[in-house]
Amino acid sequence: MYFEGAVAYSMYTGKALGEHGLYYPWLWSAAEQRVRFFDDFPAPEAVWERIGRTGRRSLIIDPYEMRPPQMMHGIFLSGWQFKNRVVLRTRFLPSQMERWLVRELGRPPAGEEVYGRPAAPELLRLRNSLLAAPHRGADVVEAILKREDFDLVWISLSAAHLGGHRFFDISRFSEEINLERHSELGTALKDIYQSVDEALGRIIGVLPNETDVIVLSPSGMGPNTSRSHFLPAMLEAVLANGRTAPKQRRAPASSSLWRIRAAIPTGLRSWIARAMPDRWALELAARLELRDVNWAGTKGFMMPNDDAGYVRLNLCGRERDGIVDPEKADALLEKITMGLQTFRDANGNPTIRKIHRVSEIGFHGPCVDQLPDLIVHWSDRVVTPLAGVSSLQFGEVSSPGWGTGRTGCHTGDAWALLLPGSSKLRTPTKPPHIVDIAPTICSVLGVDTDGLAGQSLLEPGAAIQ
Repeated sequence: MYFEGAVAYSMYTGKALGEHGLYYPWLWSAAEQRVRFFDDFPAPEAVWERIGRTGRRSLIIDPYEMRPPQMMHGIFLSGWQFKNRVVLRTRFLPSQMERWLVRELGRPPAGEEVYGRPAAPELLRLRNSLLAAPHRGADVVEAILKREDFDLVWISLSAAHLGGHRFFDISRFSEEINLERHSELGTALKDIYQSVDEALGRIIGVLPNETDVIVLSPSGMGPNTSRSHFLPAMLEAVLANGRTAPKQRRAPASSSLWRIRAAIPTGLRSWIARAMPDRWALELAARLELRDVNWAGTKGFMMPNDDAGYVRLNLCGRERDGIVDPEKADALLEKITMGLQTFRDANGNPTIRKIHRVSEIGFHGPCVDQLPDLIVHWSDRVVTPLAGVSSLQFGEVSSPGWGTGRTGCHTGDAWALLLPGSSKLRTPTKPPHIVDIAPTICSVLGVDTDGLAGQSLLEPGAAIQ
């Protein structure tokens, strides 16, 4: 799996990564030599916008990492099951829906995630919010479907996703959190999954007869093996040819955000973030990424990401302040690749499993230049967050802190279950893919699929009225 964060937009839009370039909430803007929040980048229309142009009505609830539609027929709710200023920002369209829903069903809880050293109060708040979230999703579907009819009902039960990140293996933090005192944290993920399962049953139970149902997970979840918080210092050591002794080597400017997370307790950072307007908090996070980097002397840098490590060259003609000659890019990428692969964990095992060149993977489209040049896949072995890495050639790199504090990260184990109602299963002409969801919806509703990358997995079984 190369760009785990790209699956959301590809699923919603039926467009491949090279066509939309959106794979993480904070993206690199080469023209400005800075990081921006992904709402600042253009995006293709979602499937509910496409079908809305033909008059089809949609009920859309909490699409993960998705901005509000420019135009659609129906109802769009974001931040309903839980509020998260990054992935589920509060949006109600039409706006008057908020007053009615809050009066009927109450206000959504906060589901904010705080990176860094785990703290029991923050994890308990998150656990309680995620446990309640799926039932709020089922409640709102039941309430709205009693009043209105829709051609498309889409709900993302994202408590399972965020719960997997935070609670996949909470025992890893047994030294930081008293799990005997907070036994509910030990069963948090199981309890959240059960809540999602119950809500899913309720939702399917209120759908009209003959409804075509697609239940899917666009990615899987497994142990968090990311070492991305080490990557800025590892990269700097390689580019400096190991000339700086480990004891003299300062943390690179590009790792400043990780160091801030390590220095300021999670509870205090959470309080500060809650006190700020959403847009201010998102802009501050963007500004802190790659803060104080001396671009005149930086040949390569780590782009923001949590799981795999993304490396990009500061290339002349592509970056505003690029310094790397394009004719020397291949040699520099090879140097970085070979150098990074010399690093070992504290137990002597390789830190990195594989490094891919993005140019060799085969992405196509107008947004390919927004992608990194290298993807660093970390070892499959889980490591202690505060344990450093080292290279015989480039020296030691100490940990800048706890990293994300997540215990689970994405895997490529996507799956989909198609339950035809009035439609019929269609034999796919190629292996099914996440980009097939949007054209499947369009095909069933009689909407054109021009420009979409995938194929329909269903075909209408009866005339559409």
